[in-house]
Amino acid sequence: MKLNSIGLSEKDSKSISDDLNQLLANFQRYYQNLRGIHWNIKGKRFFELHPKFEELYDDANEKVDEVAERILTLGGVPLHTFEDYIKTSKVPVGKNVSNDEDSIRLIVDSLKELLIIERRILDASDESGDEGTNAMMSDFITEQEKTVWMMKAWLAEEI
Repeated sequence: MKLNSIGLSEKDSKSISDDLNQLLANFQRYYQNLRGIHWNIKGKRFFELHPKFEELYDDANEKVDEVAERILTLGGVPLHTFEDYIKTSKVPVGKNVSNDEDSIRLIVDSLKELLIIERRILDASDESGDEGTNAMMSDFITEQEKTVWMMKAWLAEEI
């Protein structure tokens, strides 16, 4: 087995890097959705939700950078065009969403897609001994599960 410069299998690192690129594309769409609902939110909950959406898009922006840097660490090249993001992502597009409940549901639906990808990467990185990626995914999953719980509580819906 050929190892890369950080001591991981080149083959496994390539596969994980590809999965991370899928995550990156989906995070970019999620980020854009958050920007859109931040800008367009209307109604009686504006003052509550406007700063919350900003907090979420700032966090998503940081995660985009972390994922791209991890791809580079593994020897890959991060996707960086909107064309690639559109082709690769499964997160729903939130166009012209301004209603509070629709905005929260878009976040929950988007996080569900991210969590599916992150769990797949978590399993693959565990199998290949890639602790750096594994720890990142574990942290992302823990944080996002809590966000989903809070958003579902706000909607008065069960997980």
